[in-house]
Amino acid sequence: MKQTESPLVMRPHHLLCTQGYSGKGYSQEFVRNMSYWVEKLRGEKSFRVKIIFSTDVFCGCCPQKKGENLCTDNEKVLSYDRKMIEYFHLEEKEYIYQDLIREIDEKMTPEILEDICGSCSWYPISACRKNIL
Repeated sequence: MKQTESPLVMRPHHLLCTQGYSGKGYSQEFVRNMSYWVEKLRGEKSFRVKIIFSTDVFCGCCPQKKGENLCTDNEKVLSYDRKMIEYFHLEEKEYIYQDLIREIDEKMTPEILEDICGSCSWYPISACRKNIL
């Protein structure tokens, strides 16, 4: 099935979260939402995403979200995004998800992944290292 609607809005660090996701999450609602989108992203070859430097479709079901572009650990989340932007030269624009992931995978090293995700509570318990490296 081809994507016909607008591109999926994603913040930069969620490019890594969607790769490392292994069915765990903050709440049942969060897991349902994340599982739905991850399946679509991983399953369609030309899935369009629009990178934005703010909250996105994944943040919408997160209990950590406190408002538009605001969450409980805001500085930590913004740091993940800043590092993704710097390492991978991301811009607020539309991409093909799989092309973007391929580019990230080519440049990713264990040191870069640790720098970006090392302080994330999901990093030690999800499939991030296995799926991304």
